[in-house]
Amino acid sequence: MSFSRSDFPEGFLFGAATAAYQIEGAQYGGAGHSHWDTFAATPGNVIRREDGAQACDHYHRYEEDFDILKAGGFDAYRFSTSWARVQPEGKGPANPEGLDFYDRLVDAMLARDLKPFLTLYHWELPSALADIGGWANREIPERFADFSELVMGRIGDRVSATATLNEPWCVAFLSHFLGHHAPGLRDIRATARAMHHVMLAHGLATERMRGLGHENLGIVLNFDRAIPASGSAEDRAATATQDAVFNRWFIEAITKGAYPEEALAFLGPHMPAGWEADMATINKPLDWLGVNYYTRHVVKANADDPMSPINLDAELPTTQMGWEIYPEGLEYFLTWLKDEQVGDTPLYVTENGMAWDDRVENGTVFDPERIGFIDGHYQAALRAIKAGANVKGFFYWSLLDNYEWAFGYEKRFGMVHVDFDSMVRTPKASYHALKAAMAR
Repeated sequence: MSFSRSDFPEGFLFGAATAAYQIEGAQYGGAGHSHWDTFAATPGNVIRREDGAQACDHYHRYEEDFDILKAGGFDAYRFSTSWARVQPEGKGPANPEGLDFYDRLVDAMLARDLKPFLTLYHWELPSALADIGGWANREIPERFADFSELVMGRIGDRVSATATLNEPWCVAFLSHFLGHHAPGLRDIRATARAMHHVMLAHGLATERMRGLGHENLGIVLNFDRAIPASGSAEDRAATATQDAVFNRWFIEAITKGAYPEEALAFLGPHMPAGWEADMATINKPLDWLGVNYYTRHVVKANADDPMSPINLDAELPTTQMGWEIYPEGLEYFLTWLKDEQVGDTPLYVTENGMAWDDRVENGTVFDPERIGFIDGHYQAALRAIKAGANVKGFFYWSLLDNYEWAFGYEKRFGMVHVDFDSMVRTPKASYHALKAAMAR
């Protein structure tokens, strides 16, 4: 790595991130059925119909995983709670085993001087709520606020920061318009409703938690750099539409109390009646914002379908996911957010990482490509800090190789290799390189 801890401001947090369904093992601890279980069981949705029933067995191995974080010199750990584990039916009384697990989890982090960064929802909707329409149903935001109160009532006194939702674009658009994630719909009416209801859920849960005295509340949004394929008016308009749907819809609902006109041009007719009255609940200050960033897309207008711009084939080196490696996009968003959206509100890079087909030789995992990726994106964050962005920390995605949603166990993002048969953990070369860079 070409950076060191001393290059960053005093108190900057170096962390790693995971998500409940991807690592815990959904079959344990009385967890209920989620819409990801259903999606994965449906042929054609997930590679080999793999699911998160076992995942990385973090449910039983969390002490070992936190020891790896501690040994690496990390300061913080971003994790999520499984709604289906805490409330198997999505409402009603909590599952005691579920809350006990997260209680143990937070105490184990604190025992190792790791700051717990909680994300309440990372894509796991209880099936009982999916049965009544999921995020297309206005009842779900109310149920989510109830869930947030249950979780925070148990561990809210010990977490360092809390995010309501992870990547609402994936929860709403990727899952209801493109159909790539649970529930796997391609329905513009359901999409428009989900796009609004995820933000209402954020607003209602934030109100509920603030009313109970909880502090340091935020949300985690994903951003994808959109660049026009040419200077034509058509390509610029297509890029503006993609940028509005992916990047601006969610943050501007919070900062401006309005959705972008470029997105409302096609989503507006399908929005739920009276949605405008909800914007006052959504349009409230954040204590911090989480920024997830992975790649860029070069956008060309689609004459046959203006709602579906064409993303051109990659011009730059790509990851195992086929995503272009473009650290400049992270610098762009951190400075854009500072200049146009949140001002001096603290920013955290809550996810950034690469999937790669790592080389394993004699028990050693070599991933020089990932080392270069991490180095480039940390340097991008440093440039944004020097430009005035109030970036307070950086969480690598992910600590562990894990269940990568529709890609099953095939794509490996981790700094720590996981043998999914034996569950043996092996820190990769990237882990050791980042450990050396973070050394005090």
